Amino acid sequence: MHASMTEGALIRPATIEADIQAVRTLCWDYRDFLLNHSGTDRDITETFYPVDKYQRLMEGLEAEHARPQGIILLAEIDGVAIGCGMTHAIDPQTVEIKRVFVSEAARGQRIADRLCRALMTQARTDGYSRAVLDTSRSLTAAQRLYERLGFIKCAPYQSIPDHALPHLVFYETAL
Repeated sequence: MHASMTEGALIRPATIEADIQAVRTLCWDYRDFLLNHSGTDRDITETFYPVDKYQRLMEGLEAEHARPQGIILLAEIDGVAIGCGMTHAIDPQTVEIKRVFVSEAARGQRIADRLCRALMTQARTDGYSRAVLDTSRSLTAAQRLYERLGFIKCAPYQSIPDHALPHLVFYETAL
């Protein structure tokens, strides 16, 4: 994947350690955002991603989203990391989009849209025919974005505890 730049933001693969560290920082910011977004989001985040588990996840980002089964993208403006998104394979046909996040200061510039489109394009290029993702029911802007991108609601594609199901929305799209 080549870097793309429009509207002042550069979206490119995170390939060097400094990139991965910037993505980790954005992921921690995303976790903090969810903790403070609503009581339900706090509960779900603390259930699925307690600090110790999230730390292990962050340490394994490169392996979890390694090429060619996945990718980690970084969005920057003037060299400052402002957003990220990543994919990993669920099966030979299906890729999951994870942790699409844009810093508060950079929201409203369609960067999440561009990150998702770039992730979908890369997944298609890599031979996947389906993309899935999930989001909190309270993140209505994210839901609108995914629906604009052609995602439709679907049943859970992974095992989720019953108490969390009412608070999550699952999506899929053909690539």
